[in-house]
Amino acid sequence: MFKPNTLLKLLAVPALAVGIMAAPTQKAAAEDVTYLLPAPGFLPAFSPWMMALGKGYYKAEGLNVKFQTARGGVDVAKQVGAGNAIIGGGIGDTPIIVRPNGIPVKSVAVLGGGSLMHLTVAADAGINTLADLKGKTITALSLQDTTYYALLGMIATAGLTKHDVKAQAAGPVGVWKLFMAGKSQAMASVGDWTALVQSMGKKVKIFPADKYFKSMAQAILVSDKTIKEKPQLVAKLVRATLRGLNDVMTDPKAAAKAYVGYVKKHAGKEKYIENTFKLFNKYTYAGQKTIGAMDEARLASLQKFYVKQGIVRKATPVKDLYTNQFVK
Repeated sequence: MFKPNTLLKLLAVPALAVGIMAAPTQKAAAEDVTYLLPAPGFLPAFSPWMMALGKGYYKAEGLNVKFQTARGGVDVAKQVGAGNAIIGGGIGDTPIIVRPNGIPVKSVAVLGGGSLMHLTVAADAGINTLADLKGKTITALSLQDTTYYALLGMIATAGLTKHDVKAQAAGPVGVWKLFMAGKSQAMASVGDWTALVQSMGKKVKIFPADKYFKSMAQAILVSDKTIKEKPQLVAKLVRATLRGLNDVMTDPKAAAKAYVGYVKKHAGKEKYIENTFKLFNKYTYAGQKTIGAMDEARLASLQKFYVKQGIVRKATPVKDLYTNQFVK
């Protein structure tokens, strides 16, 4: 026979087990992630990210994402490559520029099959072909930015070089303000800048970069180390961001309404945001068989141009510049 104390102990075991099973399951704490953007997140160009945040797509992946602003895509790449941030935003061709300098980052998703940049010209400037840009003033974000490099690629197809035009680094506000004021005849633009001047009554013509020069859309940048050590985290971040992109592509009107609710700076500007989304859908986001996938041939061709123009000193093996493992 069992002694009384032994019996009590044995009887207590299943009771304890039941108690454990009945205890409510504690939800794992969300993982904190710092996401670097090359410019302020309130700019409509970053709508896929803000939609993913506002709609809870990052949260659904168990992530607490906080956005911080760096000084352009190259700075983002430097910070991500150095391990100061897990992930960041740039352009699909940013790794072409930084990897020869020892910065080990890759594009893990490209947000669109077109170019982020297009050339917007004043309708009354007499610019009907790219050759007509000779001698004209063109505003750009900066003269070390990938949108400017895309401009150089475009005008090269018309036999022009940077010495044939008057390119002016104007910053994210000056680029469209100078154009709006008639102080430049064209701007190396993106969807939100073009939509903005249109909303203020400016009549424009748009020259899509893709028709002349295959530059890239925005991309998600991650270091080689993070890809190797934290692939599941990268997959979650990519998946959530691409869900935000898909919302903008699927229904720009509904997306614009939701977006202005998340980004209060644009409250009451639904029509402007909707037009911006439509421009991005037309010139940037469309054209991918698999959303987020890098086009290797396009990337290789772009790198050849960068090397030829002296923008980068040497080519990098193309497969070191990107991976599609997180978008399949």
